[in-house]
Amino acid sequence: MTDRKAELAANLAQVEERITASCAAADRAREDVTLVVVTKTYPASDVRILHELGVRHVAENRDQDAAPKATACADLSLTWHFVGQLQTNKVRSVTSYADIVQSVDRPKLVTALSAAAVRGERELGCLIQVALDAESGERGERGGVAPDGVEELADAIAEAPGLRLGGLMTVAPLAGEYAGRQRAAFERLMEISSRLRSAHPAANMVSAGMSGDLEDAVAAGATHVRVGTAVLGVRPRLG
Repeated sequence: MTDRKAELAANLAQVEERITASCAAADRAREDVTLVVVTKTYPASDVRILHELGVRHVAENRDQDAAPKATACADLSLTWHFVGQLQTNKVRSVTSYADIVQSVDRPKLVTALSAAAVRGERELGCLIQVALDAESGERGERGGVAPDGVEELADAIAEAPGLRLGGLMTVAPLAGEYAGRQRAAFERLMEISSRLRSAHPAANMVSAGMSGDLEDAVAAGATHVRVGTAVLGVRPRLG
């Protein structure tokens, strides 16, 4: 086993212990929570090692990094998640490899994703990114639609050819009433998810929690946690 593979195996084992313990504390089955490893800034070689270690869900947030990495790993059975803020001029590229876009936050993006998915003859899973720090009609500091805009966006996705409404995603806000209150933020997301599922029962994915707060996300009911640093290490500085 190479040094890097041993390092990633040890880190994965620690994250697995955290998720398992969190599920037990919340009286949830371990299989109810999917680990998505965020591989941004790390090479395709790390993705290949993670696959060898059993990881099947990986996430990227920049198309210019993700597209060549997905191509290099096209022979692997992976589900690719796009989690970054997405500009419409990158949509065609992203839909060529992503299975799920977790950061859908405006009607214009829904239209672009639908057109690209149909053109590529693909079905693309979509999560609505909810900004818990955004006022009505605004977008969040880190992207996302305000809670009162979820219903309209969900209907647009559900009606759009080539798209499948999967559920919701959030990033713990740095400002506003939920700043520093991750558990409360994730519980609020679950309330919004419950309302969404009354109209769209299949939209049951809830992506929340990262390396520092995955326990709060699991306790609140998240179905997917996005973990980067705790698996791959501290990211190298860019530029």
